[in-house]
Amino acid sequence: MARWRPRRTVKFVACSWEDNGFRKTLRTRARCERLSQGIEDRWVTLRRHCADESSGLRLGRLLHRLTCGGSGAQESALAELELATQLVHAGVRLSFLPESGARTADLECHLGHERFFVEVTVMVGSAARRRIPWRGLNEAGEQGEEGCRGVMLTHRILARVQQKAKQLVDYCDPVVLQISVPHADLKGGRGGRREETWLDVKTLSGAVTVLLTNLPHLSAVLIALWDVEPLPSKAGTRLVNVQVVERARGERGVPRVRMLVRNPCAGAPLTERQREVLGRIL
Repeated sequence: MARWRPRRTVKFVACSWEDNGFRKTLRTRARCERLSQGIEDRWVTLRRHCADESSGLRLGRLLHRLTCGGSGAQESALAELELATQLVHAGVRLSFLPESGARTADLECHLGHERFFVEVTVMVGSAARRRIPWRGLNEAGEQGEEGCRGVMLTHRILARVQQKAKQLVDYCDPVVLQISVPHADLKGGRGGRREETWLDVKTLSGAVTVLLTNLPHLSAVLIALWDVEPLPSKAGTRLVNVQVVERARGERGVPRVRMLVRNPCAGAPLTERQREVLGRIL
């Protein structure tokens, strides 16, 4: 086992994975932050569904991040658990791929005889994050500071797609990249009032579509935006490769906007069943 894995995690992985055993072990880690009942239930469901050794080790690592990690590690683990649970409920058989220096995807998914892979990434504000140059953003200046933040967020999502695409270039089966933005903190600040980020959803989906035409190894991008305000649409046209679901601001437990952008030039496009499942979890 890897040297960086702490001894307490090794003991946890080796113990019984029954529901009662999991919660009893969790209570013994009093110095760590307690998980909510909903997160515990998701974790237990996944551990029961994914019985292979690789998934067990990965889930143990995710538990460590949830209880003892920083905010970035916790958000990443939550996004991975949430998407995996949704896929399981949609009828997908999945396993967690081991963490390695090869930078593989996170999930291997099966629908009957069809297979696809999923990579999950989270964009969390950081004080050390470099500011995007303002050149090219002059049009947003006319919309006010909130519009500028929306354009900056669009640029950063495009940059993340390009960055993550490099590690997924060797896959021959369909590959889906999920990007979760829990809070659009573009300045990296941790205190004070949260600033509104008005996002042009159609512009974002169009920009991602254009970018994907140059990345044929990516089959689709799934984007979850938790803390944005969608700009009112000025045009009635829509892209046939894009599915968007917007929810009311008061719905706390779900992202404000979810979108699935399929690659029109994908080398391994999503099948009809795969599109149906991914559209269902929006």
